[in-house]
Amino acid sequence: MSDAADAIKPLPDATAALGHIRHDWRTEEVLRLFALPFNDLLFAAHSVHRKHFDPNAVQVSTLCSIKTGACPEDCSYCPQSIRYDTGVTPEPIMEVQRVVAEAKRAKARGATRFCMGAAWRRPKEKDLAQVIEMVKAVKALGLETCLTVGMLEAEQARQLKAAGLDYYNHNIDSSPEFYEKIITTRTFQHRMDTLRHVMDADINVCSGGIVGMGESRQDRAGMLRELANLPKHPGSVPINMLVKVPGTPLAEAEALEPLEFVRTIAVARLMMPRTMVRLSAGRTDMSEEMQAMCFFAGANSIFYGEKLLTTENPEESQDMRLFAKLGLRVMAH
Repeated sequence: MSDAADAIKPLPDATAALGHIRHDWRTEEVLRLFALPFNDLLFAAHSVHRKHFDPNAVQVSTLCSIKTGACPEDCSYCPQSIRYDTGVTPEPIMEVQRVVAEAKRAKARGATRFCMGAAWRRPKEKDLAQVIEMVKAVKALGLETCLTVGMLEAEQARQLKAAGLDYYNHNIDSSPEFYEKIITTRTFQHRMDTLRHVMDADINVCSGGIVGMGESRQDRAGMLRELANLPKHPGSVPINMLVKVPGTPLAEAEALEPLEFVRTIAVARLMMPRTMVRLSAGRTDMSEEMQAMCFFAGANSIFYGEKLLTTENPEESQDMRLFAKLGLRVMAH
């Protein structure tokens, strides 16, 4: 029997066999999904997506850098690391009122979630106190709040929950096996420990990864396996295409084949049926056709605005034109 036949044998009826909530995925199973004929994979993913979501609605988030650059970590993809010369000018933590002004702008432009990111290894207590004020102020505007400020201790997570934080973003980046090839200043287990603290504090988890860093398909499968096997599926899973920033070690990485990216979105949808799958960084290098396939495959969230922390993002008007072409609309809060 051919490899293709072996790949689809466990899935005679894609819509019936897939879409259940599971936390016991094995890498071999995930690889079988990746290996499905493209049309079968997209049909299965879209069927599961349509079962749980309005297929023509997309959740819109805006990301704001509340403290930029001078990060001590050595993440090979990141222009904010102090170890690389990328032209990023370090900026101190923003004043609360400036963050509120940015959040008001985002809400006026259609965002329903405001994500605040700081380039820290972990927040110091004085910084966390200021961040808590930001969370409270943005929450008071009627926006969902999301935060990414590095590793958290259990007590810090509890403080953020008390402040009203809705989501905490902490990406696992890749598989446990590939992780050590791109980051040495913290371990994969450090990432998982923070996610555990966030879940224990009853904050929604936002966690995904980056593809196109030179990882194998097995690594992409391993990343999705780790996310899907968490005790509770993340509320949001951002799938980022590597943005190759000059000055970073991954500046010359070989580009990921576009259809492999679409496959990654589809497999994420199948493994985490009720999760918001976010089409995140790298959209400026994606054609409209590629993004349309991602939305069909189960992506139903984007970052909206001209910047993602320090990297470029499509302009709002460009996104709205694409939404109009596809008959998509912004998901209500």
